[in-house]
Amino acid sequence: MKDKRILYVSSEVIPYLPETEISSTSFEAAKMVNNLGGQIRIFMPRFGNINERRHQLHEVIRLSGMNLVINDLDMPLIIKVASIPKERMQVYFIDNEDYFKRKATLTDEDGNLFDDNDERAIFFAKGVIETVKKLNWSPDIIHVNGWLASLLPLYLRRYYGNEPLFNKAKIVTSIYNEGFEGTLDEEMQEKVLFDGMENSDVKHLKTPNFENLMKLASLHSDAIIMASEDLPDEITDYVKKLKKPVLPYKNKEEFNQAYQDFYTDKVLSE
Repeated sequence: MKDKRILYVSSEVIPYLPETEISSTSFEAAKMVNNLGGQIRIFMPRFGNINERRHQLHEVIRLSGMNLVINDLDMPLIIKVASIPKERMQVYFIDNEDYFKRKATLTDEDGNLFDDNDERAIFFAKGVIETVKKLNWSPDIIHVNGWLASLLPLYLRRYYGNEPLFNKAKIVTSIYNEGFEGTLDEEMQEKVLFDGMENSDVKHLKTPNFENLMKLASLHSDAIIMASEDLPDEITDYVKKLKKPVLPYKNKEEFNQAYQDFYTDKVLSE
């Protein structure tokens, strides 16, 4: 993995949010590549419950300042950055006052999904890509973690399909058993179509539930990792039909070597 460039895009990463399968795996995978001499970038949302003072987040003025169009509205993009203590790894935070200021991640205190989670997912995907463009950093692998990041493969392949910076990048999506009940906004498909997508690209968003978001991410990815031991049959059956490289679930003892081999033998060799 020496000198390989890997972009990690995750809805959550420790130590900035509590430990979950997504937050710990996103951290451990990036740490593993970093220790092997690879170059990494980590992106996550700047949720309002992240303590900026404790984690020493600061705005990067040269990367902030652009507006992203979300459903015909201009939404300002703010980029913040912090360093994970002792790991020599920087994390970039996608921020916007309307989408990420509230003191919670994806649900309110009663456990209800926020009504604008669909637009937050669109903003996150476009915000990551536009920031990487500003950094002029061309990744070999783009590794997506968590359903809030699930639109990234679609936008990379379609909306940014002619962007030279990502031409050779391979997209890997990790699927976790950390989803949600119900659906996101029923107009999500129309909001994505507003960005010039084809109906065939977003067929899974007709019903924007957790299973369909992961199907959408898998469809537009080059390889898939089953990152949880138990996943819905609907998702595993769909992934099998895609006939793409798949890494089955690996425990903590097998994790490092399995990810190295998968990146090298299955993803970069395709």
